Formats: sequence, C-alpha cells, structure tokens
Amino acid sequence: MNKIILADNQAIFRAGIAKVLASEEDFRVAAQCADLERLLLSVDAYRASIVLFASALRPDYQDLMSHVKAAGSRSVVIAENGEPAQIFTAHDIRGVVYRNTTGQALVECVHRVIKGFSSIQRPTEAIGSEEEDSVGARVRDRLTPKEMKIVALIVQGCKNKEIALRLGTTEQVIKNYLRSVYDKTGVSDRLELALFTIHHRILAAAAAEAGNSVQMRTA
Repeated sequence: MNKIILADNQAIFRAGIAKVLASEEDFRVAAQCADLERLLLSVDAYRASIVLFASALRPDYQDLMSHVKAAGSRSVVIAENGEPAQIFTAHDIRGVVYRNTTGQALVECVHRVIKGFSSIQRPTEAIGSEEEDSVGARVRDRLTPKEMKIVALIVQGCKNKEIALRLGTTEQVIKNYLRSVYDKTGVSDRLELALFTIHHRILAAAAAEAGNSVQMRTA
C-alpha cells in the first residue's frame, strides 16, 4: 500500500483529489494538509510516502525537499496553470501535474513516480483543447449572476446554510438554485461542481469575480 500525503490550501479541490486517489486499491491517503506547517510535520511523520502538494502553498522548495529526502519520500507538485515545470524539476521534484489536470492523468503521474520515474506534464496537455475551453465559456454564459455567486461559494467550501446567509436568502432557495446549476453544468453534486469549475479556467475566473463581489457585500 502506497502512502500519500496530500497538501492543498483549496479545501474542495483537496477533497476531490482525495476521492480520486481513494479509488485506487494501492493508494492510501495518510494525511491531508491545508497549510505548509502541517505538510512539513506530515512529511516527517509518514516516511517513504508520496508527497502530493500544491505549489499554491508557496513552500521554500529547498527546505521542503530536504524533509522529503530525509524521510525517504518522493514528491509530486500540483502546479498552477502557466507555471513552468522547470521551477519544480530544478529542485528534484519527480512529478508535475497542473491544477486543471484530469483525475486519470494525476493517478498515472503518481504511479510513475512510485516506480522511480519522473512524470512531467506539459502545460498544454493540462489545459486541453479549445473545445474543452469553450465548454467553460458556454456554461459561464448560461449561469445567472446569482447562480455564479453560488458556484463561487461552493468552490470556497461553503455549505448551503452559509451561502444562504451570505446572499440574504433561505437554504431552500439555495437548493433550488443548485438544481438549476447542476442541470446547466451536467454535474450531480457540489464536489463535481467545484472540480468542474476549477478545471475550466474561463468559468473559474468568472466564479472568482463573483466571489469577490460577495465578499465586498458582506465585508
């Protein structure tokens, strides 16, 4: 059984990755970390692991990799779209995948690193085709401003009660909106909705803008 330490400051995305990894019989997520301090503690505690972490944590790579190597572990980074892989390979990080990669590509990368190989995803492979990008644009155009705010709050990990409070409405109204959002995006639950949004940059950017407007209103 291969132990995996998973570190990402985006709660919904972290939960989605854990779900993908849990579907593999030879993977066990030994620790989930939301910040750099917890990541370093987990690396020291769970030796001979695969350390799967997001570059968004902004670690000191030299320090992190010294912990990883001392523990006899190997590392895979979840890079933000547009970050050059050379940033990570220069520090002997064995695997590079991008934020909008597929679950299958992530699993394949981890398996290759476990076997002792390097696995470096090209940014163009993660971004996908123009047709895939157009999916995000079509969904963005179909969602109403209120629905987009709800999507933004779902990505932030908010529950229906909190969303209702922030938007000044009721939980039942939020549930009704969510059914409409699910129909328009073709997903079946809030986790799939969050991952779908994150994987489509155009939609993610619109959601981020909508989320900022909610924050300004509630500040």
